[in-house]
Amino acid sequence: MAVPKKRRSKAKKRTHRSLWKISSPETQTCKQCGELTLLHHACTHCGYYKGKHVLKIKIKEEKTNKES
Repeated sequence: MAVPKKRRSKAKKRTHRSLWKISSPETQTCKQCGELTLLHHACTHCGYYKGKHVLKIKIKEEKTNKES
């Protein structure tokens, strides 16, 4: 079984762990609607990518209550 020869110091351990950061995904604003979108992805709000309409977005319609 593999075992390290030397003990890793606290400073080296903490330096090594400092690179384990979680980064947020890169976003940009959509030129059509202004919503934030992921880079190189079509806008989930309006369906445009690079100025072209590529996705058909379904819009949920609210139910109207008929009260009598």
